[in-house]
Amino acid sequence: MSHAPEFLRLVDSVRPSVREVTIEEARARQAAGAHLVDVREESEWAAGHAAGATHLGKGVIERDVEGRIPDRDAEVLLYCGGGFRSVLAAESLQRMGYRHVASVAGGWRAWQEAGAPVER
Repeated sequence: MSHAPEFLRLVDSVRPSVREVTIEEARARQAAGAHLVDVREESEWAAGHAAGATHLGKGVIERDVEGRIPDRDAEVLLYCGGGFRSVLAAESLQRMGYRHVASVAGGWRAWQEAGAPVER
């Protein structure tokens, strides 16, 4: 997918402040109890998502996260299609006081390429 230059600049400006984890790290952290959250659109989620993930779209995550994950010390791993939107969402959650947030590098595409479990 081709992204608009200003979108990429925005992501690049935020990325240094966001921890990123590999697919392998995400799977290990999820197995240890971390929340794996898909921030893609509803239609993307419905077409398939990481096994055990929950859905909180980027458009509503700030509004709804406190009801779904009230513990600001919980580990929260976010992914999107390719690792761009999840960086922005992670930065937003950090600003809301969530202390253990990370973006899954490569997102859904990398998850599938790694052969990680999916649900449809």
